[in-house]
Amino acid sequence: MAEHEDLIDENFPLFSHKPIHGSVKPTATTFADNPISAHPQFVKDTSLGPNTTLLTFADLGLSDWALQTCKELGMKKPTPVQQHCIPRILSGEDVLGLAQTGSGKTAAFALPILHRLAEDPFGVFCLVVTPTRELAYQLAEQFRALGSCLNLRCAVVVGGMDMISQTQALMQRPHVVIATPGRIKVLIDQNPDIPAVFSKTKFLVLDEADRVLDVGFEEELRVVFKCLPDNRQTLLFSATMTSNLQSLLEVSANKAYFYEAYEGFQTVDTLKQQYVFIPKNVKDVYLLHVLSRMEDMEIRSAIIFVSTCRSCHLLALLMEELDQEVAALHSFKSQSSRLSALHRFKSGKVPVLLATDVASRGLDIPTVDLVINYDIPRYPRDYVHRVGRTARAGRGGLAISFITQNDVDLIHEIEADVGKKMEKFECKENEVLEDITKVYKAKRVATMKMMDDGFEEKAKARKAQKMKSLAEKGLLNKNDNKRRKRKRDHKQHR
Repeated sequence: MAEHEDLIDENFPLFSHKPIHGSVKPTATTFADNPISAHPQFVKDTSLGPNTTLLTFADLGLSDWALQTCKELGMKKPTPVQQHCIPRILSGEDVLGLAQTGSGKTAAFALPILHRLAEDPFGVFCLVVTPTRELAYQLAEQFRALGSCLNLRCAVVVGGMDMISQTQALMQRPHVVIATPGRIKVLIDQNPDIPAVFSKTKFLVLDEADRVLDVGFEEELRVVFKCLPDNRQTLLFSATMTSNLQSLLEVSANKAYFYEAYEGFQTVDTLKQQYVFIPKNVKDVYLLHVLSRMEDMEIRSAIIFVSTCRSCHLLALLMEELDQEVAALHSFKSQSSRLSALHRFKSGKVPVLLATDVASRGLDIPTVDLVINYDIPRYPRDYVHRVGRTARAGRGGLAISFITQNDVDLIHEIEADVGKKMEKFECKENEVLEDITKVYKAKRVATMKMMDDGFEEKAKARKAQKMKSLAEKGLLNKNDNKRRKRKRDHKQHR
């Protein structure tokens, strides 16, 4: 019997089942033109059209206060995703928006939501679900900035923080709730008064929707959706398309609008993508060399991505031994430590952030001029999200990937999917290897420190707890299916 790998089916309660009224204005490309589906209730845009580049925020139907806020925040003209999606959201449609990282997706949904909130303010007006804690706090900052003249009340509900204070915050019915799936589910399950808080919610937003809809969040999402009314609007925004998002388009009962800025995976033109081909045992030596050149290369700050929490922790200890100022961000850290590390980096106190993929989604830090892939990600879409931390909002940026012999196939797949060849990062090997003895000595000290601080024991305990949690949800086999499905997604976009 064939295994069922998709999360989404016709019973998945993401899109509400409200009756369809009115008609969608025709656009250049209808959903019937696309081979994905001939769904009669969908309109799909993939191009800018003839005159959209000349549109202003005033042309999109936003209130005067919103136009003034955009002006004060230096938002001179709407980006393509904002031009296409804001009018559709204001007209009451469900929207799926796909656009590059750094293209203004947050404002594309926050501005029309706040426009509607100003007309009829109550709480909870909007629920935003996002995959990581750091992204939740950033979204809250952006909502507060865009809604600064509305006396906006916004609550963040994420793991690692006090649940009693979070429950109290929800019971005060803030206008906007921004949550990670796991914590909001726990609060709903544990307090019978919480579901009523969302009984009149007008908007549900899934930010980084492809990640939120991963199979691991299925149980959490089903609990959340049961609390939401049928007459809500559902908005999904992502930088990458997956089969789950495609399935949603096909099972939705609503009239909906699908904006896709590009087909497949894409990085922005202002991003310079380079590589260094090196033996695995000198990665750290090359990393130190690149970091030592940051000032000469006029790089203000950099994010270094690694594949595991263990590598992130060890690399942080190594950089400290080498007198490099760094902050580390990974899921083994407490939430207060994670927020502290991110704050130190965003404020400029440290120029380098070491991170796992917990930092690859959505984080917008304008001073990031360099992304280093210390470890090559397994999937092209993760590469797209990582390098999207730089070259945002039209700015330039540089991504350097450390490639070893084992990574060649992965790099070829990434290049094929993003449609660009990486250039060689120029450095003189003899200059780089001058520090090899110093780095090796520091690595031995860092390894001993990691043994002493009990990291390995914590890692084993955390892994055991995770496996237990997955087993209780019945997701151990589903995770295998998820890995196969992700591979299939990437093949479809090649």
